[in-house]
Amino acid sequence: MTQHESGPVPGDHSLPHTFPASHHGEYKVPGGKLVVVDLDVVEGILANVSLSGDFFLEPDEALLDINRALTGLPETTTAAELSAVVTASLPPAAALFGFSADAVAVTVRRALARATSWGDHHWNIVAPTVLPTAVNVALDEVLTEEIGAGRRNPTLRFWDWEEPSVVIGSFQSVRNEIDPDGVARHGITVVRRISGGGAMFMEAGNCITYSLYFPQTLVDGISFADSYAFLDAWVMAALEKLGITAFYVPLNDIATDQGKIGGAAQKRLANGGMLHHVTMSYDIDADKMVEVLRIGKEKLSDKGTRSAKKRVDPLRRQTGLARTEIIAAMMEVFTERYGATPSELTATELAAARERVATKFGTQEWLNRVP
Repeated sequence: MTQHESGPVPGDHSLPHTFPASHHGEYKVPGGKLVVVDLDVVEGILANVSLSGDFFLEPDEALLDINRALTGLPETTTAAELSAVVTASLPPAAALFGFSADAVAVTVRRALARATSWGDHHWNIVAPTVLPTAVNVALDEVLTEEIGAGRRNPTLRFWDWEEPSVVIGSFQSVRNEIDPDGVARHGITVVRRISGGGAMFMEAGNCITYSLYFPQTLVDGISFADSYAFLDAWVMAALEKLGITAFYVPLNDIATDQGKIGGAAQKRLANGGMLHHVTMSYDIDADKMVEVLRIGKEKLSDKGTRSAKKRVDPLRRQTGLARTEIIAAMMEVFTERYGATPSELTATELAAARERVATKFGTQEWLNRVP
């Protein structure tokens, strides 16, 4: 029997569909539908691409157009390139409901193991541990580096602290954000973090802050804007369980129909590690907050109050629960969804964070890098 008669010739990418595809990927679009792709890779080239899912697509023939367009591409094709190819393959009147070209790209990358899903990782949870605020901020950098280096499992860590603090964003101006008289009067510790975003006023027990550390492969192909809602879908489920219907307001605010309840920020490191962290208001003294932060009327309104003479307490007011109960519910949902297991900060990680405070996060040079 000749080679041609016994099987496909080298370079022939149209393999017979008589056996399961060698690569399978799935992606649930946040707020949308499930996208599935099955494909083979022959000599580094995509073959037998078959897209499916519970999405809606018009006209029907567009599905075949997408499959044909993806077939024959190098397996190293980037997510952006895959998305562009899908978009170019669609007829002018095509309509995609519940998914997008970007979603197809993410699914293909996952099938090729160049992007990962939540279930591809063993997740850990670090319960709230009282630490100085500067150490909490330093740990965000240290643990993100550990993830990128492969020395720690992807991790969800809840912060805790005792001293009243303000944590400003990486690009914020100290003089524009901080009232020095208020800081001195109330004994506030001011620290700058590595991620962007706005200032966080943090007294013991007044808010809920957590950090996610994970490889950037988890958000491969997902736009910067879409990654926020994607990474916090479990939080929305936890809040729903507590009777709060929350949603994302682009880019990085978490809100309910009663206003903003929190905000998120991210940082991607060159070694492949990524940080996503969120602070949600539990019960904040707004009067003190406006003495410490230079907050205009517009921003004060955005934080859920029109007058400083009241508390910003969306989570306490809307749930009626203690802060510890809300955190416990969040940990429970995360564990159920992703099979997470408890973990602790190691002595090495804590020592590295304290050293980072001494050399970076606790220095005036870092704090005033944007005067």
